[in-house]
Amino acid sequence: MSKPDPFFDIEFACLNHHGEELCGDQVRIARTDRRSIVVLADGLGSGVKANILACLTAEIIVRMSLAGATAADVMDTVIGTLPADRTLGVAYSAFTLLDLIHADGSFRVISFEAPAPLLLRQGRVASLERYGREVRGRTLLFSKGRLELGDFLGLLSDGVLHAGVGELHNFGWDRAGIGRFIEETLKFHASSAGRAANRVIRETNLLYGGRPGDDATFVGVLPRAPRALMVVTGPAVDRDDDESCTDRLMAFPGRKVVCGGTTSDIIGAHLGVLVVSEPNSGRDGIPPIGRLPGIDLVTEGIMTMAATLRLLDEADGSLERLPGDRNGAALLARELLQADSVSFLVGEQVNPYYQNPQLPRSVSIRRNLVVQLIDRLKAYRKEVTVEWC
Repeated sequence: MSKPDPFFDIEFACLNHHGEELCGDQVRIARTDRRSIVVLADGLGSGVKANILACLTAEIIVRMSLAGATAADVMDTVIGTLPADRTLGVAYSAFTLLDLIHADGSFRVISFEAPAPLLLRQGRVASLERYGREVRGRTLLFSKGRLELGDFLGLLSDGVLHAGVGELHNFGWDRAGIGRFIEETLKFHASSAGRAANRVIRETNLLYGGRPGDDATFVGVLPRAPRALMVVTGPAVDRDDDESCTDRLMAFPGRKVVCGGTTSDIIGAHLGVLVVSEPNSGRDGIPPIGRLPGIDLVTEGIMTMAATLRLLDEADGSLERLPGDRNGAALLARELLQADSVSFLVGEQVNPYYQNPQLPRSVSIRRNLVVQLIDRLKAYRKEVTVEWC
């Protein structure tokens, strides 16, 4: 059996200049079936002006790159669009553009007055050649290569490098030193680009003494095995579909979650086993989880999904901000955020305990919660499918 193509995990972490509410660095990530485009833009100065410059630059480059524009066309548009700073009389935003092809992991990086990307090959810093080219009177630096399982690519703004300068200077916190820091990070967090990015930014903040003198951003790109999740919730309208839904869940090549007491009882019956409850996992407003053989997580339905939605909003899509408590909502939120793709199989049989069965299925509480979860997951760049039954 052939191995699945790697999934390219792309995450970033940012640090605002001390005293500023807006970050002068901006990251945009656009993913299609064929490629991923990542832009890290660093606006001139800090605060509102830098934020506007960086936002404009990132949006322009992403949209034009997706449309197949050349580097010269991109530079023409960026230069002609950015508003000039009244004090300095220039319009300026450094940027790094990554264009990654999913099929073979080949990539190209274009940088304008930005730090060189960091490439780690099998956990060790590797060389990545750069060559310069004059484009519309500006020098752009180009790099290219190929990412495979075990590799890592990091993009950074100069605020990360600046953390090693000044009174709190950390000898070795230069580009090579940051590479060594990532080497150590990947020994313990080799499966998450987000954790690597967050660790770099936390260390950067420490070196600034908690008062960053510049906006700082780090983007991590990690090819790894894809993580697929199927969530089954709600009994099917036609009870004859229960067995086929169970078979589809058990045959799914990824992690499996069942949300709903009746749903888990139906699946248990078709598997010939009883759901075993874990009463100690119950919390105020969150019923306890259960256990079924071959299923990674079994939770109650409506109340747990509503609590999960709140947790996702509070954590703003960050795994590290989720509570570590072992309750159904926290565990479901973790499953959703750890997955790259989520398939929902949603039964639309109405539970009279929660709503009037005379109401149309389009106003179902379960349907509404699933739709909201899907919206959140898509905002977190997850690939989501849903089937109503």
